Amino acid sequence: MTNRSLFIAYLTLIHLVFAGVCGYLLRDERLWLLAIEAFFFLSLFASLHLLKKIYEPIELVRNGAEFIRESDFNVQLRPTGKKELDAIIEVYNQMMNALREERLSLTEKNFLLEKIMTVSPSAIVILDFEGRISLLNPSAERLFGSQAKNIVGKKMEEMGLPIADELSRIATGESRVFNASANRRFKGAKSSFIDRGFSRSFFIIEELTEELRRSEKEAYEKVIRLLSHEVNNSGGAVRSLLQSCLNYASQLNERDRVDYEHALAVAISRTESLTRFMQSYAQLIKLPKPQKQLTDVEQLLRNATTLFQAEAEQRRIKIEWNREAEIEPIPLDKAQIEQVFINIIKNAIEAIGENGKIIIHFKRDGLKPVVVIEDTGGGISEEAKRNLFMPFFSTKENGQGLGLTLVQEILTNHGLEFSLATSERRTTEFKITFKQDAKA
Repeated sequence: MTNRSLFIAYLTLIHLVFAGVCGYLLRDERLWLLAIEAFFFLSLFASLHLLKKIYEPIELVRNGAEFIRESDFNVQLRPTGKKELDAIIEVYNQMMNALREERLSLTEKNFLLEKIMTVSPSAIVILDFEGRISLLNPSAERLFGSQAKNIVGKKMEEMGLPIADELSRIATGESRVFNASANRRFKGAKSSFIDRGFSRSFFIIEELTEELRRSEKEAYEKVIRLLSHEVNNSGGAVRSLLQSCLNYASQLNERDRVDYEHALAVAISRTESLTRFMQSYAQLIKLPKPQKQLTDVEQLLRNATTLFQAEAEQRRIKIEWNREAEIEPIPLDKAQIEQVFINIIKNAIEAIGENGKIIIHFKRDGLKPVVVIEDTGGGISEEAKRNLFMPFFSTKENGQGLGLTLVQEILTNHGLEFSLATSERRTTEFKITFKQDAKA
C-alpha cells in the first residue's frame, strides 16, 4: 500500500471516529448533530483535495522518472499555472532538452566515427580495458588477412605475427616506422581515449611501402642520371684521349714503350669498366614496361638453374624441386621474369657458399599460383632485413646493391606479391605469388 493510500485511510478513519463520537454525544441534539456531520464531511472532502494538491509534484516527478528510465527524452510537460509545479516543470524540461541534445550529439559522433573507421585507408585496431583487441576496421581486417577473425580477444604480443610484435613495442603516444617483412614498411602510432571513465588504447597503422618505394626510386633515378651523364661524357673523352696517346708509343724506345702501352691499356680498361658499371645502374631506371605473353614458369626456372648448374656442383650445392601444385602458363614478360629467377638463384648460391641446398617449391595460395625459392644460407640478418630492396645496399663485399632492387622493380611492374624472409627452419625463402586470372 502506498503512502497516499495510507494517508487517505487515516483521514477517513479519524473522521468516521469523530463523527461516531459526536453522534453518540449529540444523539438528542439532532440539529447540532446534522451540522457537525456536515462539517466532518466537508473537512474530509477538503483534506482529500489538499492531499491531491500535495501529491501532484510527487506524481509529476514519478512520471518524469519513468520517461527517463525508458530513455524517452522527447516528452515535455506543459505549465499548469501553479507556481510551485511550474518551477519543477521548467527544471524537468530543461533537463530533458539537455539529455536529448547530448544523446543526439553522441549518436552523430558515433555515426561519424564509424563512417571514418569504415572508409579510412589506415588500419585501426581498438583495444579493450585489458589491452586485448576488441575491434578492427575493414582496412585492419585486410592488413591481417585470413587471421583477422582469430585475433579478436588477443593481446598484440600473443598473435605471433611480425607486424603485431612491432606494434606491441610502441608506447602510448609514440609512433614509429618499421618493417613487418622484408619488402613491406609501415608507420604505427598508439594513442588512448577515455571510455566510461577508464583509459583504452588504439593503434593506427599506415602502409608506407609504395610511398617510400616511389620516393626512393625518384631519388636514386636522379642520382643515377646525374652520375651516368657525367661518367659517360667524361669517360668517352678520356678514353678517346688515351687512345690518341697510344699513337705516340712508336716514338718511345722499346723498354719504355711496353710500360707506356700497358699503363694506357689499364687506364682504358678501367674507363670502360666504369662505363659498364654505370650502364648497369642505368638499366634499372630504363626498365621497359612488361610485354606479357603466356609463359611456362617452371621452364623459366629450369632455364635459370641450368645457368648455375656447374657452379652449384662445384660448390656442392644441390638443387631440388618440390611440386605440390601444377602451375598453368601465366601472362608474364618472359625475359624480365627470367632475370628475376636468375638474380634470386644467384643470391641463394652466394648466400650458401658451399655444401647446401636450394629447394624450388610450386604451391597454391587458394587459387593463386605460388613459387617459393628456398635456400639453406642461414637466413637474413637483422641489418639486412631493415635494408633489403633498398638501392645501393648489399651484403657482399663488392656488391652494387642492384640485384634485389631490379627484382623488386620487375615484380612490382607486373603487379605481383612477393616477400623475402627467414623461415622457422632458419632457411631463406623468396616467395612470389602470381595472379589468379590468366588474362591479368
